[in-house]
Amino acid sequence: MRTQAIRSWLFFALLPSSCTARDLLAETLTAFENAVDCKSCHALLVPLKALAELGNSAFVDTIVTLCETLKLEDDDVCQGTVGEQGPIIAQDLRQISLSGQTGTLICDAVLGLCQAPAVNPHTVPIPEAAPANPKVWNSSGNAPFQVLHFSDVHIDRQYTPGSEANCTKPICCRNFADDTSTPTLPAGPNGEPKCDPPVSLADSMLEFAQQTGSSANFSIFTGDVVEAAVWLVNKSEVTNDLQDFNSEMAAKLQAPVFPSLGNHDVAPVNFFPRNTTSNASDFQWRWIGSEAASQVDHLSGSYWKMAPGMNLRIISLNTQYWYKLNLGLYDSDTLQPDPNGILAFLVESLQATEDADQRAWIIGHIAPGHVDALHDQSNYYNQIIQRYKNSIAGQFFGHSHQDQFEIAYSDYSNQQAATAIGFASLSPALTPRSGNPAFKMYDVDPDTFEVVDIKVYTTNMSDPSFQTTPTWELYYSARDTYGPLVPSLTATESLSPAFWHNLTEVFAKNESAFQIYNTFLSRDGAVVACDDTCRNTTICGLRAMRAENNCNVVMPGINFSRRHVRAPATAGRVYDLGCEGSGVGNIMQKLNVYLSSTSISSEITAALRKRLESIDSSL
Repeated sequence: MRTQAIRSWLFFALLPSSCTARDLLAETLTAFENAVDCKSCHALLVPLKALAELGNSAFVDTIVTLCETLKLEDDDVCQGTVGEQGPIIAQDLRQISLSGQTGTLICDAVLGLCQAPAVNPHTVPIPEAAPANPKVWNSSGNAPFQVLHFSDVHIDRQYTPGSEANCTKPICCRNFADDTSTPTLPAGPNGEPKCDPPVSLADSMLEFAQQTGSSANFSIFTGDVVEAAVWLVNKSEVTNDLQDFNSEMAAKLQAPVFPSLGNHDVAPVNFFPRNTTSNASDFQWRWIGSEAASQVDHLSGSYWKMAPGMNLRIISLNTQYWYKLNLGLYDSDTLQPDPNGILAFLVESLQATEDADQRAWIIGHIAPGHVDALHDQSNYYNQIIQRYKNSIAGQFFGHSHQDQFEIAYSDYSNQQAATAIGFASLSPALTPRSGNPAFKMYDVDPDTFEVVDIKVYTTNMSDPSFQTTPTWELYYSARDTYGPLVPSLTATESLSPAFWHNLTEVFAKNESAFQIYNTFLSRDGAVVACDDTCRNTTICGLRAMRAENNCNVVMPGINFSRRHVRAPATAGRVYDLGCEGSGVGNIMQKLNVYLSSTSISSEITAALRKRLESIDSSL
């Protein structure tokens, strides 16, 4: 009945002078309706590409019309999100063969209907073999120094106390033009769970961090300054937000800050073009700050700089070039193992580190094992850290908004403490959308530059005093909490990759220990139940700094509030892919799910017919 109704009104109602356009629109809707797996997703790309060939306006107007009429999002979200990101997808579709691997990648990233394709074999060029007798880094037992780690602040400078905190948009707590009703849940002055944080909460965190970490030698910031109202974000706002937060960090933190670029720190959001893109200048991203500015300008947002007074090189990578939702990666069928030379820059920097008998920290936004990291670039990154494992003392990322870690192995088919060669710490977020706001402080051995403890500080939004004055306090110490679970850890050892592997062994055997970790993910602010199957999948992810090993697969279908992936054949943990709930991929997936699972009423049919007639006549 539903299929017949859609085809009927398209056949009879659209203007007869636009037969080709009429048929194309009908084919597009039918393809959305039938797209339930990877093969049918490739079939869906055919009419979408034909629509894109008619021009950006035709592509955008059609998707916006469907989004608005089917009420997939509020009208302004439909218009802003598709209007900003839709032309990029249209350009991608015009440039590629739909049956090829790039089409599969789009079906994975944008439509959530394909699994990631197999890794393309590629050997990363390495200038020198590993030394036969690498430098040995030993601790002399000196007192550790401190480093602060902030991430995903997403400061909303239009946050308005008293506005609606439980709205229908991807983020709330603003005076949106289309909502003049009396708020049902007025926003407090310091933040709400469905909102990005106000300036007051960011200031509170920085002030407490400076007070608590007053002796910190430096800080790292792993990206995402700009708030998640992506349908409203423009270049001017991105530039101003980055400048403002840099100024605030400089004013409130006494030690230097080494930043990384986040996927939200650009306009349009999630568009970092490759240097092979013909019109990349039409969508310029911004990087604000003085840190190694020349390198940043020439290396697509990556740079290195020595930590003050130390034999430690901080290497900051623009990891958006291994990000599934970077829409700038899909405009060519030509395989590009290292878009914009990010991995080559890492090799060069680590070789220089080794040659100078230094150690390195790698910082970036998206961890290489995360569920939305591209398998190719994650695999190639893994080759690099295998080669330079002796020079790398730490790796630090953000993006997930959760308190997590990842382990790298010399042999992923033989995961044990003896083969664990790398560890990455993922910082929780300031934004309350995934739990209580938090940041990390590391105790670092001054001889080896390895982490000897991780302390997480948080503020409890459920505390009655939060809206008056947020109270920040130590949430837990990794050494104090996890150390007793791994008896092999001695008092003088760092929290090595072997330690973290041994901890996952404890998680696999000890349900209570695992549930501590599960609670820590959201800082006790948004705990999700995790059964045995979920626990196995989670542990698999902890043991996967290489994305192809993380045990997560994209499942057809979408939760209407946020894009998710699930472990296969289980209703276990649902993984939030960053904070992309309002992106164009989310809208495209909602459209697919709606048309493939919902009976469309005659009222909606009539509204669609009326709206699409005007588009059809213009084509």
